[in-house]
Amino acid sequence: MSGAQIVFDPFLGWLPVAVLAALAVLAVALAIWRGLAGWWLRALGLTAVLAALANPSLQTEERESLPDIALVVVDETGSNRLSARAEQTEEAAAHLTRRLSALGVEARTVTLPDGASNTGTELFEAVAAGLSDLPRDRLSGVFVVSDGIAHDAPSLMPDLPAPLHLLQTGEGDDWDRRLIIRNAPAYGILGETLTLTLRIEDEGAVPPALRGQPARVGFSINGEDLRHAMAPVGQDMELNLTLDRGGLNVLHFVLDPAPDELTARNNEAVVQINGIRDRLRVLLVSGEPHTGQRTWRNLLKSDPSVDLVHFTILRPPDRQDGVPVNELSLIAFPTRELFIDKIDEFDLIIFDRYRRRGILPNAYFDNIRHYVTQGGALLVIGGRELAGADSIFYSPLGRIFPAEPTGRVFETAYRPGLTDLGRRHPVTAELPRAGALEPGESARWGRWLRQVDLTHRTGHAVMEGVDGRPLLSLDRVGEGRIALLASDQAWLWDRGFEGGGPQAELLRRLAHWMMGEPELEEEALSASAQGMTMTVTRRSLDDGPHGVTVIRPDGEEEALDLAEAEPGRFTATYAADEAGLYRLRDGDLDTVIVLGPGNPREYETTIATDADLAPFIATTRGGTMRVEADLPDLRTVAAGRQAAGRGWLGVTPRQAYVTTDLRLSALLPPWVWLLLGGALILAGWLREARR
Repeated sequence: MSGAQIVFDPFLGWLPVAVLAALAVLAVALAIWRGLAGWWLRALGLTAVLAALANPSLQTEERESLPDIALVVVDETGSNRLSARAEQTEEAAAHLTRRLSALGVEARTVTLPDGASNTGTELFEAVAAGLSDLPRDRLSGVFVVSDGIAHDAPSLMPDLPAPLHLLQTGEGDDWDRRLIIRNAPAYGILGETLTLTLRIEDEGAVPPALRGQPARVGFSINGEDLRHAMAPVGQDMELNLTLDRGGLNVLHFVLDPAPDELTARNNEAVVQINGIRDRLRVLLVSGEPHTGQRTWRNLLKSDPSVDLVHFTILRPPDRQDGVPVNELSLIAFPTRELFIDKIDEFDLIIFDRYRRRGILPNAYFDNIRHYVTQGGALLVIGGRELAGADSIFYSPLGRIFPAEPTGRVFETAYRPGLTDLGRRHPVTAELPRAGALEPGESARWGRWLRQVDLTHRTGHAVMEGVDGRPLLSLDRVGEGRIALLASDQAWLWDRGFEGGGPQAELLRRLAHWMMGEPELEEEALSASAQGMTMTVTRRSLDDGPHGVTVIRPDGEEEALDLAEAEPGRFTATYAADEAGLYRLRDGDLDTVIVLGPGNPREYETTIATDADLAPFIATTRGGTMRVEADLPDLRTVAAGRQAAGRGWLGVTPRQAYVTTDLRLSALLPPWVWLLLGGALILAGWLREARR
């Protein structure tokens, strides 16, 4: 392929040539006005002279034709893999490649994967990215093989110099039913009712037999068995529930699949709600006054999330002044109301150095014991009175104590430490350490000066004192929990004696353990997610080995072995290849976790449509064809013409080329132009002289 054109390169520049051309025009005009017969010969001669000054040359190019390019965008997102769409997409892409090659058009194919971070189908951005490194002067058409669903902004679509076509996958009788969580709170107060709003929607060609019929929805919290209910279609349904577990609660909703619906991937929804305790109601019963009494009170009062009721015995038992017990208080203390009528309203009861002295009869202690077995929490802090004959151990409450006092009290300095079990127990294992540890030490805190001797009975002794004797014992009683601290010297930590210790943290962790916080359970299974990788953590007082069963969203099970990362804490990581709800199970323990988006945007709308691309298709005079009906023929059409018709789609030839060689040669030598010009002027003068 070659091309030629005449180019000029004036010897004197264009300005002198223009001036001379103007003078030549005036000379010819004067000759015509005077009626000279040779004016036209003079005009030709002056033109030849001006041509010599303009230096005309013949430029010859050797050109190499470049093939036109068509961009083919292949949708590989989740919604375009439903039903037979993946096969339709593959067939249509292969057909386009063959037909474009037959027309001499180069096909540039880009794939459109699922959007990162649950952004859905980024169709417009994919077209823009495909055109970013493609020469616009060679673009003859853009073909999108997709279900037509787009979730990104249409403003990302660039201006196209060629027609845009959509080869739409899917089938005309597709229909789908999906479950939508319209309203779900991020957190809920434990024990209070919260409301979620659900909605079931149908779209597409819904079978007549299913229109308006209610659907069955299953519901579970934290991996429990599903509970089912019938829900209307096309209407909001409110669900009231109460959270009874602190921390993260995973709510799983499952909509029963309907016959022949497009997919069941949007029949599930996962909601994560953080359960928080509104306020912790604590009853502190103080017995014999001592230095640490105010410390306990200040710790509890300093926490704004604690409602504290403090019951204090004003008269020590050794003070005999003859005043009746019922007259000791300035106002009558509501003991019956606290320990009988409203005891269930308290989350935690604390007895601090309390001894039996007739104020609380055995019936009250028995009611406190019943309160604990039914799910309450009790913390007993003992001093000398715990070892005496009037110890509350000898009341009905003593039947649930995890240890029995021997009657001995050690008045000596000792350093509290953790037992082997305490190094594994979540209440004490992560208490802050202080100072450099000596061999065999689990912690180095300030010393205490008194300890009641106890004989271990049940539960777990997690801290030890004098000669390894139990200092802090924890136990479960029925549905409730009890903690027994065999010393009244914890206030020394708060005062910083010999470096102090974590008194506030110990009380906080004890309270949370007694409230049943999942993070402090002795035997617990939990998981955390980062992207598509989850970290499984198993808390156990047993040495192991431990392993869990991972139940994938598709129902398949995998075994996962755990390794001990810290005493009592076993972990493992699991890399998933599919987003969704995963269940973890180890014996009676189970939990659930969501990897990836719990409610994928890709499956919010699944019915194929051309509505998102229609404005751009109309602007470029392109067309839409359903792959289900037939694969289109391809034709070439001139720019600006309609590029789609019945059974065919068009591409616009661009006729792009690249110049491989360039030659430049003068039309005539300058002396020839001047000789020709002089001869013509002389011929004109001779003609005029002859006249």
